[in-house]
Amino acid sequence: MTNLDNAVLDTAVKEEEIVNEDLRREVQLDSQLKTLLVNYVGSQHNPENNEITVEMIVETMAKEFPEFLMAVAEENFIRGYQQAFTDIEEHQKQEEAKKNQKEVKKKKPKKKNKAKKEDAKNAD
Repeated sequence: MTNLDNAVLDTAVKEEEIVNEDLRREVQLDSQLKTLLVNYVGSQHNPENNEITVEMIVETMAKEFPEFLMAVAEENFIRGYQQAFTDIEEHQKQEEAKKNQKEVKKKKPKKKNKAKKEDAKNAD
């Protein structure tokens, strides 16, 4: 990431005040990969309290392995976009079904009125 990219990202985050509590959580060492990442990120950030957060790992990955984060972000974006289209299609189907139900109700003659008309014809 360039300095300009970082500045834009920092500004966007400050303006939006995005708070993702998951980013601030300390990483629990329950796998070899997490241990590897925490040790590496710890050596890069040297936090005073020795706690490595998910946010620190993301920052380090963005600096040193941006291709990985971009692939994850792009996949996430595409899946979100596909889900949005699925949601739109489902909503359109539901609206069409409601419209059809209303039209069917309007077209159906009322049985009581029809029976009354037949009774009136028979009485004549």
